[in-house]
Amino acid sequence: MFSASSKTPHKQPRKQSISIGRGTRKKDEDSGTEVGEGTDEWAQSKATVRPPDQLELTDAELKEEFTRILTANNPHAPQNIVRYNFKEGTYKLIGFVNQLAVHYTQVGNLIPKDSDEGRRQHYRDELVADSQESAKVVISETENLEEDEDPKELETEPGSQTVVPAAGAAEKVTEEELMTPKQPKERKLTNQFNFSERASQTFNNPLRDRECQMEPPPRTNFSATANQWEIYDAYVEELEKQEKTKEKEKAKTPVAKKTGKMAMRKLTSLESQTDDITKVSQAAKIVERMVNQNTYDDVAQDFKYYEDAADEYRDQEGTLLPLWKFQNDKAKRLSVTALCWNPKYRDLFAVGYGSYDFMKQSRGMLLLYSMKNPSFPEYMFSSNSGIMCLDIHVDHPYLVAVGHYDGNVAIYNLKKPHSQPSFLSSAKSGKHTDPVWQVKWQKDDMDQNLNFFSVSSDGRIVSWTLVKSELVHIDVIKLKVEGSTTEVPEGLQLHTVGCGTAFDFHKEIDYLFLVGTEEGKIYKCSKSYSSQFLDTYDAHNMAVDAVSWNPYHTKVFMSCSSDWTVKIWDHTIKTPMFIYDLNSAVGDVAWAPYSSTVFTAVTTDGKAHVFDLAINKYEAICNQPVVAKKKNKITHVQFNPIHPIIIVGDDRGHIICLKLSPNLRKMPKEKKGQEVQKGPAVEIAKLDKLLNLVREVKTKT
Repeated sequence: MFSASSKTPHKQPRKQSISIGRGTRKKDEDSGTEVGEGTDEWAQSKATVRPPDQLELTDAELKEEFTRILTANNPHAPQNIVRYNFKEGTYKLIGFVNQLAVHYTQVGNLIPKDSDEGRRQHYRDELVADSQESAKVVISETENLEEDEDPKELETEPGSQTVVPAAGAAEKVTEEELMTPKQPKERKLTNQFNFSERASQTFNNPLRDRECQMEPPPRTNFSATANQWEIYDAYVEELEKQEKTKEKEKAKTPVAKKTGKMAMRKLTSLESQTDDITKVSQAAKIVERMVNQNTYDDVAQDFKYYEDAADEYRDQEGTLLPLWKFQNDKAKRLSVTALCWNPKYRDLFAVGYGSYDFMKQSRGMLLLYSMKNPSFPEYMFSSNSGIMCLDIHVDHPYLVAVGHYDGNVAIYNLKKPHSQPSFLSSAKSGKHTDPVWQVKWQKDDMDQNLNFFSVSSDGRIVSWTLVKSELVHIDVIKLKVEGSTTEVPEGLQLHTVGCGTAFDFHKEIDYLFLVGTEEGKIYKCSKSYSSQFLDTYDAHNMAVDAVSWNPYHTKVFMSCSSDWTVKIWDHTIKTPMFIYDLNSAVGDVAWAPYSSTVFTAVTTDGKAHVFDLAINKYEAICNQPVVAKKKNKITHVQFNPIHPIIIVGDDRGHIICLKLSPNLRKMPKEKKGQEVQKGPAVEIAKLDKLLNLVREVKTKT
């Protein structure tokens, strides 16, 4: 940018002079005087002529200055160019506009001297110059020869013949030579990178001979014959020697034994002084837990003793108190796809990491955290495909079954230190062709082999059995959408495959289980029937995200879906008993282990909802955001089997532990002189009472 100022005053009145030629006489317009003949025209005064529309300005106005600023901006450049921004997905105004205006351009044909083409042209010019010089030399020599030779001197003796060259022939020779200039020899350009043209002389080390003189070893000639008897005798002698050495060791004094033990202890102490860290790993874990307990002492105190006193003043509403937050750098940008508490060690839980975005599938991880050490996982396993579900065996809490996004199932053994799974399915062993959405351990089969079930989007529910060192699969049922059969002209019938997303097995009836599908239907199935369903429920308008049987009541189950609803069912009735709309897609639901009427649900808007049907049948008694950012979507939730806490996982790989306030876990009040009845029968009766009210209303309608 540059600026220049120019000061321009107002226009002065235009002066117009009238010149009068010699020998003429005219009268001045203003003065009226006559001008005589012969006077000089330069000496005459010039009269001022004003146009009729001239502005009359004062001297101050005439002397006023105006400043004009010149800038480098192009006045014709557009200022409102809009372009599409692919990163943000919107149209954005371009702030910088090119102000350059090109008035004249011309393509040049100059070539640098140092370039390859410049060298070729220079070489060609030298050749032409050399050929012209050689042609000039030839012409000058021929002219000299013509002048020196005289025809009279060409007389010869009689009998001799002379050949006189014709002038025309000489001219032809010179013209041909001129037309075809001699090509000079090409000079070989030395290549500075061609080391074969350069030689170097090195100093050769002198060769030296080394000799040594020694006496030859003594030699003896040995010859013998061997047969079977001699070989047998040699073995017998060797056995006798071994027996004698054993007897000598037994006859040793106790002092010698003590010295031997001391020597062994010294060896073990030396071995323990090595740099192998595995021998101090247990002690390091204990120290790490002690440090974390000191660091998070206030959280541990809240977990153990804190009870929200404000619940007494709230009207049947409760809160969730955040405790620990579990995260790991290696699991960044991965979603929490599965949560499961260990059935034996109540402070230990497993987390599966993957991705629900089918366009961004990468790796997966399996981490096991303990509440005693929230800073780092106890176990860590990685996989090539995302982990979508997991389950821990009840009787063998070190076995973890997982389902992958690529359709494989695997079993990890926590007792083995290596990170590879102990069992892994493959295409030969009947892996799923779509993501595995849920796995569940089942009771051992007749041969006491471990087995578990898996459900996938390919419509197959598969039973996997661990036989020796491999996984054997059996297809239990193939999901088919009812009423969607199409007949092919050849007489065959094609069934539309149902995509399974969740399932759960009955707590008492071993063969009964429920399956939720992407179509929104829930099928009641049996392990005994592989071709048909026991019952079908038109449950939801979108995919069923979770199905769960009540831990106390054998007839009640719950389902949730992306259509924002949570529904509670009696499996003997095809219509839901309770419907709750949570205004956002529901990711997961879980029943409380301490009450038949308490459950929690998590939604994608970052909120956790806790319900207690015994207190309020119509809405949740706790609606609380539990993630730091609103963009974080909660994917899964699980109740601890003993402690009054829940864990929730989001799509950023974070797991948050929350404590339930007293209002969320109300127990029946103790009355004077009466014992409070507790147990499964009381919980079943409490839920039955609610269901009977709903059933009566339905029968009346």
